[in-house]
This record gives sequence, C-alpha cells and structure tokens, in this order.
Amino acid sequence: MRVVFALPVGLAVILAGVASAGGALAQEAGKSVWQGVFTPDQATRGAAVYAQRCGACHGAALNGTGEAPALVGGEFVSHWDTMTLGDLFDRVRTTMPQNDPQSLTREEYADVLAFLLKNNGFPAGGQPLDRRSEVLATIGITAEKPANSGS
Repeated sequence: MRVVFALPVGLAVILAGVASAGGALAQEAGKSVWQGVFTPDQATRGAAVYAQRCGACHGAALNGTGEAPALVGGEFVSHWDTMTLGDLFDRVRTTMPQNDPQSLTREEYADVLAFLLKNNGFPAGGQPLDRRSEVLATIGITAEKPANSGS
C-alpha cells in the first residue's frame, strides 16, 4: 500500500531547496582530485590506451593538435575547475574517440582519466579510479591545491 501526502506549496518548495542543497553539500563533502584518487598502475595502463586511441588527435605529449584541445596544463585544468570527475568522465566517454565514441570499456576510460590526472600533477593514491559516473561525481576537480589536502 502506498501512502501519498499532499504538502502545501511553500513547504514543497522549501523541501526541494533542501534536497538540492543536500546534493551540493554531499559533493562538497566528497573527495578531491588532490586526495589521490587513482593508482600509478592505472595511470600506466591509461598511458597505453591513450597512445593507441587518443594520441593521434590530442598529441603524444597531451598538448593538442589542430582542432583537438590540449589535455594537460592550465587551460585544461581551469576548464574543469569546480566540476567533478564524473562530469569529465561522462564527457570523454560519450564523445571520444571522436570517430568512435563509447568504444572503450568503462575501465579503459577510467584508466585514461587516471593518466590525464597524473600528467596534470594530481597525486596518485592507493585505490584505482572508479569506473562509475555516480561515484566519480563525488570527486571534485579543483585547480588550486587545497591547504588541507595532506599531500
């Protein structure tokens, strides 16, 4: 049996705002790329996938070529600043490689992301980067290293 409650409009708006703020607070309380969210081995695997599937367009040194943007450096990091790894993962997974999107496994996309993080100066940790968007959505990307990052 399902019970349905009717809420006054004002209370419904307040509850919707609280739920929305709760999602933002959950993200704020989540991890950061500065807390070591990938392993060195994962980044090494990502380097091999990148060389085979991404390097022709984005360059062997991740510096971009022609229309393909650089995937390393201040412009790249500042573009994703304040977003989450879930945002970046979903963008890469659904659009890359440009001529064959979604053709890698989720693990391969996570490995490539670990490779990108390593090359942008973010520290490795003891656990591999997850392959699930909903988990990656709890990991914030910040260009500036937080004072309390511990690394």
